[in-house]
Amino acid sequence: MISRVVQYTFLALACLVFLLPVYLVVITALKDPSTISLSNTWIPPVSLYWHSFVEAWEAFAPKMANSFVITISATLLSAIIGSINGYILAKWHFPGSYIIFSLMLFGIFIPYQAVLIPVARFISDIGIGGTLGVIMVHVVYGIPITTLIFRNFYAEIPDELMEAAAIDGAGFWPAYIKVLFPLSLPAMVVVCIWQFTQIWNEFLFAVTLISSPTSQPVTVALAQLAGGEAVKWNLPMAGALLAALPTLLVYIFLGRYFVRGLLAGSVKG
Repeated sequence: MISRVVQYTFLALACLVFLLPVYLVVITALKDPSTISLSNTWIPPVSLYWHSFVEAWEAFAPKMANSFVITISATLLSAIIGSINGYILAKWHFPGSYIIFSLMLFGIFIPYQAVLIPVARFISDIGIGGTLGVIMVHVVYGIPITTLIFRNFYAEIPDELMEAAAIDGAGFWPAYIKVLFPLSLPAMVVVCIWQFTQIWNEFLFAVTLISSPTSQPVTVALAQLAGGEAVKWNLPMAGALLAALPTLLVYIFLGRYFVRGLLAGSVKG
């Protein structure tokens, strides 16, 4: 009994520590800019100042649309390509398949900063900069992790299903479309949530590869909102809450499916 009390006390304290930055962001966003100072940083506002969210939304609305275009397009494309790659690597073994899979996994561990300049030069040379270039970069960067998730998921599906499909005359694509792909919903949910979160929050490629202000995503707009010599701290705090809202809603409504997808295939029998 005492150990359980200690455990829950520790968890409550850890939760409190993690929620402190959220608390600070919320109360700062709701303060009148004239009342914000270091002396009252942790003190809640006397009256709620909602105009910060109005100003932030006016600056963010076009950028939010850009972020949705980039994020949804790159997420779906990388998920589909990763699904096909996982299907091939899990069910169609060929000489060198394990070497190819291992080499693909190296892409997970390559930081953005290490390839930023070569990627920017390549995108510029082939003439597909802007939104299309950023989408392509996120698709390519997402292929290793999506391939890994789908490959591990498909590896747990019995080969007898593939053999039965082959007996019925199903070839490469019919077996994938009619047999494996309908079973891959848990993996698809995990991949889409993961990719959506990573791409939505990405800043480095967006600020480097997109030069047109009208095409920049919300992360770039948030950085610009906090720029300048005199910062109205209520605006970037309100902007941070608005920018985080889509990913927060994704985890609120799909979080349980994310956990189920991660656990799918982890237990045999």
